[in-house]
Amino acid sequence: MQNQSENLEFEIDLLHILKLLLRKSWLIILAALVCAGALLSYAVFAVAPSYEAYAMMYVNNTSSNDSSISNSDLSAAKSLLDIYVVILKSQTTLEEVIQQAGLDCSVRELSNRVSANSVNGTEIFRITAVGSNPKEAKLIVDTIVDVLPERISSIVDGSSVRIVDTADLPTSRSSPSYAKYTLVGFLLGIAITCIPIIVIDLMDTTIRSTEYLYQKYDIPILAVIPDASGSSKNTYYRPYGYETKKEQQDS
Repeated sequence: MQNQSENLEFEIDLLHILKLLLRKSWLIILAALVCAGALLSYAVFAVAPSYEAYAMMYVNNTSSNDSSISNSDLSAAKSLLDIYVVILKSQTTLEEVIQQAGLDCSVRELSNRVSANSVNGTEIFRITAVGSNPKEAKLIVDTIVDVLPERISSIVDGSSVRIVDTADLPTSRSSPSYAKYTLVGFLLGIAITCIPIIVIDLMDTTIRSTEYLYQKYDIPILAVIPDASGSSKNTYYRPYGYETKKEQQDS
């Protein structure tokens, strides 16, 4: 019985909170729209756009010109992917890319803007570079594609890479996403409005009704103060079993 009463009280509290939020829905929506507009404005005017360009290369584990490739060659090529990525991200390779492309950035900055990963677990890997404008992004990828094969062949004997796709000039920005900023701002506005409303209500110790006393303390009610705000002088704010003066006279 005690567990059932606790569950009932929890459900009633949730219903009360839901009704409270519905009553304050105008404030919640207003705050959500304001926050969404603020983050959208921040993304448009304060966040610098960036662009991505990429190229794809095939991992070849033999320097032979034989066009036939066995399963063992493919397995060996996949195992070389991690090695090639390390070579790509090495300081010597990035320094050479910076020098040939004429970039104004450090090795660490360029390393953070360049990434490489396997395409669907195959022996083909994709090189991606981020630039502040489309031309810079394409320039970085093109320079890497030009520098990397020679670097790999000089380090790993009998291995090389072949170009599958060259980089295209990006036609749209990769970030920031205006839709994402707007959605985050909208959800943030809802959160920063709902949380204070719920906390203030939970901290409110005002006795709202006799039902509240029954559910909260489970004690008998001996008397009730008349509700002076009622429309009729003979009407009293009463708990279960109490009657108005007119009902008492009629009985």
